[in-house]
Amino acid sequence: MIEVYTVSLFGHRLIENMIEVEKAIERIVEKITLSHDFTVFLVGCEGDFDRIATSVIHRAKKLRDNISLILVLPYPKSEYIRNCESYNKFYDDVEIYSSLEKAHPKAAYQIRNRYMVDRSDEVIFYVKDKIGGAAKTLRYAETKGKKIVNVE
Repeated sequence: MIEVYTVSLFGHRLIENMIEVEKAIERIVEKITLSHDFTVFLVGCEGDFDRIATSVIHRAKKLRDNISLILVLPYPKSEYIRNCESYNKFYDDVEIYSSLEKAHPKAAYQIRNRYMVDRSDEVIFYVKDKIGGAAKTLRYAETKGKKIVNVE
């Protein structure tokens, strides 16, 4: 039976040291994917960290066939609706967390983040500041006892 290991990634929207963060994520992704039969990576698409992480995982998929990349959206965003065909080609799956339909858009992100953490065996963060959505999600993952890696 194949072991499926699920990893979520969260980080700040703006990153100054992109190359360093990208290299750190590459090392972490390689270690995880070599240690598990099959790895599912859950990502968002809201800022620098999400773009870096998605790019790293996409490149890793070209080297190994034991990786799935899933975009988790808090609601059907207009960008996704206009370009769903492109999104569906780039990601292995796009999930829209449907229980957020009545949530305020700002609250929807934190609810979606908690859902992703709850599904994960491990959570990778890039959190330098103690404020913002990524920091809140880090604190939530700590309360859930998740395995955490913080790329600083």
